[in-house]
Amino acid sequence: MNTNVNINSEANTNANKQRIQIFDTTMRDGEQSPGASIDSGRKIVIARQLAKLGVDVIEPGFAISSPGDFAAIQHISREIQTVEIAGFARCVKADIDAAVRATVDAARRRLHLFISSSDIHLNFQIRKSREQVIQIARDMISYGKQFVDEIEFSAMDSTRSGRDFVIELVEAAIDSGATVINLPDTLGYAMPHEVEDLFRTVRRQARGADRVRFSAHCHNDLGMAVANSIAAIRGGATQIEVTVNGIGERAGNCSLEELVMAIETRQEALQAETDIVQSEIFETSRLVSRTMRFPIAFNKPIVGRNAFQHESGIHQDGLLKNRNTYEIMDPEAMGIPRSMIILGKSSGRHAIKHRLSEFGIIVSDEQMQGVYEKFIAAADEKKIVTDSELIRMAGEATETQPDPFVLVDLQVISGTQRGRVASVTIRDDSGQERSYSAVGEGPLEAVIRCIQQAIPAEAEFEDLELHSLSTGEDAYGEAVVTIVYDGQRCRGTSIHRDIVLAAAQAYVAACNQAIMGGAARPAADQQAAASEQSAV
Repeated sequence: MNTNVNINSEANTNANKQRIQIFDTTMRDGEQSPGASIDSGRKIVIARQLAKLGVDVIEPGFAISSPGDFAAIQHISREIQTVEIAGFARCVKADIDAAVRATVDAARRRLHLFISSSDIHLNFQIRKSREQVIQIARDMISYGKQFVDEIEFSAMDSTRSGRDFVIELVEAAIDSGATVINLPDTLGYAMPHEVEDLFRTVRRQARGADRVRFSAHCHNDLGMAVANSIAAIRGGATQIEVTVNGIGERAGNCSLEELVMAIETRQEALQAETDIVQSEIFETSRLVSRTMRFPIAFNKPIVGRNAFQHESGIHQDGLLKNRNTYEIMDPEAMGIPRSMIILGKSSGRHAIKHRLSEFGIIVSDEQMQGVYEKFIAAADEKKIVTDSELIRMAGEATETQPDPFVLVDLQVISGTQRGRVASVTIRDDSGQERSYSAVGEGPLEAVIRCIQQAIPAEAEFEDLELHSLSTGEDAYGEAVVTIVYDGQRCRGTSIHRDIVLAAAQAYVAACNQAIMGGAARPAADQQAAASEQSAV
């Protein structure tokens, strides 16, 4: 009897959750980030991924702005038939005409019209009176309604506008045929309680508000875009406008991945849910970052490099016993490779021993002491100790070569008038050394071609990150190489003052990880299963 009560209670709770539509404007508002433009050919690639991610609406660009944007919107409208496409336009006939033509082949489409509502915009930018703005909104919504049933109206800078005027403008928009009302925090100025109150008040006082849906579009100038979007949901918004990685003008927009995971993680508190496919979050983030050449901050929530990594020995010990001790989300559910333990000077012996075991390396307590002493000395100098360095330390302690392959020597010749030539010497685990040479358009390409001849692992070179870890002539550079091997992503890291050498070592480390990880994976899986069983 008690079981039935619990099941019914859970069903009722789920039924009460409000589904929040995710409106993605990465390719329109996000592209307005300085230095983050996308050519029309790459927009379709992002649109396909957004469709896989499960967004409800895609705003692919601003049709009137350029022939390239028009073509991209047209292409996306024709190909992406499972997602609603929004044509963005000012309250100007030429904008509306361009948006209508660009989206004509979409299976589902809407017009997204906007005009300013704050006095500072009216007086100094568009130089219109409030009465003129209301009339323009009425006329242009009515004009757009001839072509499209679904019209979203945005009262730009709503949070800095007079409340009574916003209500009057919203009533005019609804009366003219708008079906979605967006109240943007265009300058990221509002506080969460102000946003919640704005939505509650407009929904309660504007005539016809019960016939339309409400949307929020929040910027991050004060770092509150996600908090303000959640406040809008509490105030009755059922659509949130977001960008992947939070890109956008100035400090950016509400981050898609942060908002979605806040809703997912705190469903019971918010009584809300989305249809986003969590497993596609990480891939979407990486794609947008690479395509727009817009790096992701290390400490970026959800998708940042450090978001699920831990260096503190206390945290590492807790994680090894139960992941829930220091993690509130499962990174693997979002497609994020599991690499929670970062080895630095705060790490303890348990974490070091655990990392070595992942590569099938077992050390005695006596050998562990030697490894730990070398580890602390290296961590004091470089802050982070890479997997390849740790494996080398273990090899010295056990007088073996745990790594399948070791980069012994590297030479590169570069010049302005010729191709780059590289030669490398690689030692395998039998102790035999062989040399290889290759050419490439750049020194790194030449080096990678050399190494690929030496290592019989058919791995796809997927990504390279280069970071400066300090300043000055003696600065260390960190290289992070990601490869795909046997369907698994493997990442190698190396730190050196020579960035080409660091990249080469990182590539070898990634290949070694792929080879050793494949061999050690069954044992690691058994160990993980045993740990989970004992926890139960």
